[in-house]
Amino acid sequence: MRVITQNLLGRQQDWASRRSVLRAGLGELEPDVVLFQESIVTDDYDQVRDLLGDDYHVAHQTNRATVGEVGSGISVASRWPLGAVREIDLRTGDFPAGALVVDVLWDRPLLVVNHKPSWPTEVEYERGTQAVATARFVEEIVGRTGQHVILGGDLDAVPDAASIRFWRGLGVLDGTSVSYRDAWELAHGTDPGATFAPSANPLVEPAWRDDLDRRIDYLFIRCDRRGPTLRVAECERIFAGAVAGVWGSDHFGLLARVEIP
Repeated sequence: MRVITQNLLGRQQDWASRRSVLRAGLGELEPDVVLFQESIVTDDYDQVRDLLGDDYHVAHQTNRATVGEVGSGISVASRWPLGAVREIDLRTGDFPAGALVVDVLWDRPLLVVNHKPSWPTEVEYERGTQAVATARFVEEIVGRTGQHVILGGDLDAVPDAASIRFWRGLGVLDGTSVSYRDAWELAHGTDPGATFAPSANPLVEPAWRDDLDRRIDYLFIRCDRRGPTLRVAECERIFAGAVAGVWGSDHFGLLARVEIP
């Protein structure tokens, strides 16, 4: 299974040119499952369908942005049919923080989770409480079903942040602990692998330009007692450079090839 997470930046920043780069790139990569953030869905436009075509089954967050870029939110697309689609409302303000928890009808029982917490740099406490809420929701399901879990998205926090340490099984929050393996770390060890790079990517807003290049986009595999239940054969950044001078997004995406051990 080839799994992608990609923040699309909505239709901002010369969308017509970016659309061509993203459509062509996704067509070449041929993902099986895609987790999109900042995808636009309105009454007359579906950005996911626009980029992927009609060969995918798609689930959209219903709690989408009503201010700023209207219709922005998270989505999951899969070549395999979808079963139950559950949505967690993680809002703490106007931003539509949330998670989509989707059954993908793959060869084995599989739960795909697109988790999008709050984005401001200073709200790591909120991201921690949001991580706990999603983790508890997922654990309740897996306790009944025994499903494999792939969780990812634009988590807006670096690997050493409290919310990411929680997902990685390195910290306890609110009396709760889980353990997920970071696909990038499994494939690349301590390589920093920045996915948000103000020093390189001209689409990054000027307000971020003096900040650090950092890894804030992830694909995780849930662990059982013995470790990750799926094998990560490879994990690479995608849309990490310009094509004929055009960048796909202000975030680099990730593609992981995942196998049954």
